[in-house]
Amino acid sequence: MSLVRWPALDQLRERTSAKWSLYEPDVLPMTVAEMDCALAPVVADALHEAISRGDTGYPSFGRGLQEAFAGFAERRWGWRVDESQATLCADVSVGIMAAMTALLDEGDTVVIMPPVYPPFFHYGAETGMRTVEVPLLLGDAGHAIDLDGIERELRAGARAVLLCHPHNPVGLVHPRAELAALAELVARHDACVISDEIHAPLTLPGTTFTPYLAVSDAAREHGVAMHAASKAWNIAGLKAALIVTDSATVRGRLAGGLPYELPYHAGQLGYLAAEAAYRGGDAWLDDLVTDLAAHHEQLRRGLPAGARVVAPARATFLTWVDVSGLGLGDDPAGRLLTDARLAVGIGAEFGARWHDHVRFNVGTGPAIIDEGLRRLAAVAGEDR
Repeated sequence: MSLVRWPALDQLRERTSAKWSLYEPDVLPMTVAEMDCALAPVVADALHEAISRGDTGYPSFGRGLQEAFAGFAERRWGWRVDESQATLCADVSVGIMAAMTALLDEGDTVVIMPPVYPPFFHYGAETGMRTVEVPLLLGDAGHAIDLDGIERELRAGARAVLLCHPHNPVGLVHPRAELAALAELVARHDACVISDEIHAPLTLPGTTFTPYLAVSDAAREHGVAMHAASKAWNIAGLKAALIVTDSATVRGRLAGGLPYELPYHAGQLGYLAAEAAYRGGDAWLDDLVTDLAAHHEQLRRGLPAGARVVAPARATFLTWVDVSGLGLGDDPAGRLLTDARLAVGIGAEFGARWHDHVRFNVGTGPAIIDEGLRRLAAVAGEDR
């Protein structure tokens, strides 16, 4: 029996988080990237204990979270992390922009790979830099990095590649060989890689996640990775993440450029919850990813004719769906919201050419997935 509990819809509507307060009560939200599961008991216990002792000040300046993450990374991925090279920050997006500012100069060019998490399109502008797009390739075997396209941009002067690993929204876990090839390209052009690995703990059974910094010496010498417990244990609102390096060179460059107040922006409850998750949340996480694999398959099997999963997700609780065959117009997500009262991720926000795609959040109970599919089918003209 799974350790993970998925509350019913009436219980979820009592929540006030973004997912459950953004829309009117008759809308079924399957868009915002937070899960609906109850907290892992080890996390809930840590939070209750902190509240009971009034431990809600500024985040800890101990090394508990860093030590817990290092232990988790070695158990889960065989990756030995030097805890002294893990810097606390509020969340992964904050960490990415802080690293960009520390490692790059204003006006530098960064490469992103759409379709990708929408904030990737904004990091450059928010840090005074230029962004270029090198879309993922899509073939019979699924998605892949366009290494030739990235090399072209590096030759043209790009100074950084923003890697989403695992890749949101397509659920791609980049193979080690591709990551090693990327590392060699970036090293050859004296650029850097900033890898968003927030969904790494949500790698699904049967797939192997390789941390970017564990790929090769080249990756370690120019790479930075962002990690957090926020997605896997559903604690995004508590605010704690880690900026991780694995070389003295990159560590030194970051140390001279990261804002002094960066760790203060994290939350103490986030710190304690993440520490507890990394230390004692393995069994619960194992059951979670088993559930999520089943939820992905449930959605794939239940799609109406004319909709298809572009490539099976190998990680995350997010499913990328091509709805071009449903005749929903230029704004499928808008049509679903209006006609079906179903909220899904807007494809064009992940890249303009994907306007006929949507992103479903399957981090919810099977009954809610069924209801989402029923609403989708009704708009598509199928009776269920």
